Amino acid sequence: MDEGPLKKKLQSCSEKRQKPSEWSIAHRGGGTLMIPEHSLESNLAGARMGAGILECDVAFTKDRQLVCRHSQCDLHYTTNIVTIPELNKKCTQPFTAAKDGKPASAKCCTSDITLKEFKTLCAKMEGFNASATNAADFLDGTPNWRTDLYATCGTVMTLKEHIELTKSLGLKHTPELKTPEVKMPFQGDYTQEKYAQQLIDEYKAAGVKPKNVFLQSFLYDDMLYWLKAEPKFARQAMYLDETGDTPETFPTAVANLTRYAADGVKYIAPPLPYLVAAKDGEIVPSVYATQAKKLGLDIVTWSLERSGPLKNGADGNYYYATIASIVDNDGDVFKLLDVFRQIGVVGVFSDWSATVTYYANCFGLK
Repeated sequence: MDEGPLKKKLQSCSEKRQKPSEWSIAHRGGGTLMIPEHSLESNLAGARMGAGILECDVAFTKDRQLVCRHSQCDLHYTTNIVTIPELNKKCTQPFTAAKDGKPASAKCCTSDITLKEFKTLCAKMEGFNASATNAADFLDGTPNWRTDLYATCGTVMTLKEHIELTKSLGLKHTPELKTPEVKMPFQGDYTQEKYAQQLIDEYKAAGVKPKNVFLQSFLYDDMLYWLKAEPKFARQAMYLDETGDTPETFPTAVANLTRYAADGVKYIAPPLPYLVAAKDGEIVPSVYATQAKKLGLDIVTWSLERSGPLKNGADGNYYYATIASIVDNDGDVFKLLDVFRQIGVVGVFSDWSATVTYYANCFGLK
């Protein structure tokens, strides 16, 4: 990390007792950098590292039960499903080995199997081997800056299990309603609205108060449904905005913030690069961040520690796209967090919760 006041401040907190902070949000469990995502073990690691809010990305099974998966159709590269013949054959696209120049492939969705079948799976580190000639080798694909050390057999979780775990730890909840990758209504009558309502109903059934739940969705229609049908839960619902990924679409994303605020959305959650820009060699707030604050929107952002080492720069890295020219070491992560604090960001998702927790404790962010 570059020498300067920020480094000295962070060093001064090295012996400070760390406490959980809601500024630290456990992305896919919070131990995701080194532990299989959305596993029991990743969530326990995130909690141990001081995340105040635990995430469950929510998808549905064939029998319409809600489970924690980052994508409805990611089982082939986040679990061992392709190595279980009776489940692999149920996949939307069963495993096909690499052959004659064609890469290995598979597509396995939560909606391909029942809850009982889902619970037999092992969570693994995200990734796959496109050169694999057999199912076992297909599971190899973990980036070299991560590890398989803790990936022997991660425990997959249902939403109900995640709710009970989070409650038992005294933490808050942030479920993301994953946009379906199958045609809706599923099985003819399971509509998007039923899916969105089922999510909230599970929190109600568990006795979780709306103030302890931060809903998320990339689908704006979900936000509008919750605002109308479940206003108490919708007060903290976060719209995950990814509509400004290019220089051409970014101005429209900024302009749309006015509509979101007018519709009653209170929380906006864009990816890291939307909130910052590079100016005179420094990280500064972007026009998106400035406009969101002007409109009174609370800002949450994602996802820290989702990148490899930054010592060789951040060119081509999505999460640092707007500041890549001035990022050249891992300590720049803390510079980014420092600007988020100055902006007034209320929460940061991270694949390694300790990073955000440490910063939050050092600067008194609860």
